[in-house]
This record gives sequence, structure tokens and C-alpha cells, in this order.
Amino acid sequence: MCYDVKAQTETQLKRAIHYGDENAIREIKEKLLKETDLPLFHVTGFQHPKMFIYTRESPNYPVVSQWGLVPGWARDKKDIWNKTLNARGETIFEKNSFKRSARDKRCIICIDGFYEHHHHGKETVPYYISRKDKKPISLAGLWNEWTDPGTGEVLNTFSIVTTEGNPMMAEIHNNPKLKGPRMPVILPDGLEDEWLAEYGDELDQKKLGELLRPYPESEMTAHTVGKLRGKSAVGNQPEATDHFEYEDVKGEY
Repeated sequence: MCYDVKAQTETQLKRAIHYGDENAIREIKEKLLKETDLPLFHVTGFQHPKMFIYTRESPNYPVVSQWGLVPGWARDKKDIWNKTLNARGETIFEKNSFKRSARDKRCIICIDGFYEHHHHGKETVPYYISRKDKKPISLAGLWNEWTDPGTGEVLNTFSIVTTEGNPMMAEIHNNPKLKGPRMPVILPDGLEDEWLAEYGDELDQKKLGELLRPYPESEMTAHTVGKLRGKSAVGNQPEATDHFEYEDVKGEY
């Protein structure tokens, strides 16, 4: 699964910086950035942070969105959004919570890296996982704009799509309660726009499905970090990704 991430401001602005101009970047930093919770050194989806996403309608200019997709049929966001932080790639075109977004509202979320817990006896040990080249990670996501029927509030929300874990993730993400290891769908360089492409028919669905595969472990790195939960947790601080050694636990990949 993917419930914990690191997302710095410059990383979240990856596409805007690459494709935009100085005036657009200045406008984003002066106005739009105030609406987010950035920068995020460690945040869990259960906190429902406000981050930047990129959509087909706005592929190079970020949109503020809150983690935890709320489908159009939901009556109350609190009844659903803790259950929609992640969307299993294998079923996004079938599951009622995600199928409309999978067809028409796909997005990209740019992050520095993500955290995952390894089960070691009775203890859980957190790892920080990123690209070896330290470049931003582009995650496949789904989004939806939801209107609260009680207040009229309009909320933009998103979910991170997951897939089967690669061999490295299989070692790290060994939760015995889960049916196999998982990891977020990381879009390879040059293929991000294919995830945002307009959906036409089942052939397009097949093409999208081909993107929902494990990212090569040869291009990833991981190391153990301090506790992310409980009284000893560092919280949203730069030290969250510092290497921390645990006895009898592999410290690096």
C-alpha cells in the first residue's frame, strides 16, 4: 500500500517547472501554494493533506487536491475517504468508488519518495523508498471533485493507484495480513502523459492497464528510518528520512 509520503514543494512543481514559464511558477508559489500543506517531509494519508496533482484538464499547472478520494455518490466524506487513500490497479475499472475516475479523471502526483513498514517479529520497522537517481517520482492517481450535499462545499480529492510489489518491495512490505506485497504505481519517465490521455474504448483501457506494473527494483533504493508512529515519531520534519539502524534488520537496499 502507500499511506505515507515525502513531497517537497519543488518536487510537487516538477511538471509546472518543466513545462511552464516564470510567471506561472511565481503565481503558483505566491497564491496556490498557500492552499496546500507543503512542504511534507512525512505525512500519512489519514491526515488527508492538501497537495498538488496534475490532471488531463490541467496537465502542466497543478491543482490543489486532498488525499482520500470521495466519489460523487458519497453522502459524507468521512464515511469513505479513509478507505480510498489507495486504489488497487487491478480493479479500478470495476470498483464503484473508482471506476468513473479511472475512466475520466486520472492524475499524476509528484513526490520525493514514500514510506513502508516491514514486519520484524512483533515490531514494525519503517523504510523510506525513493529513486536511485533522486529524481521526483510520478505516481499514477485518480481524482474526483465532490460537492458536500449538506454545506455545498466543493472538494477536490485524489487516490494513489497501487500494484503488485517488485522483489525489493516483497521483502520490505511483508505484512502477513495482506494478500501479497504492494507498491504505488510509479510512471516511467516519458510515459506520464499516457496516463493522462483521453479514454475512448476498451483498447485504451488495455493500454492504461499496461502502465499499472511494478517499477524496476534496480532503479529504486530504500533505507530504514526512525519510527513514523507513536510518541517517538519525528513528525513532519526533515529528519524523517534520516537513516536509522535497527538490530537484525537489513538497513539498506
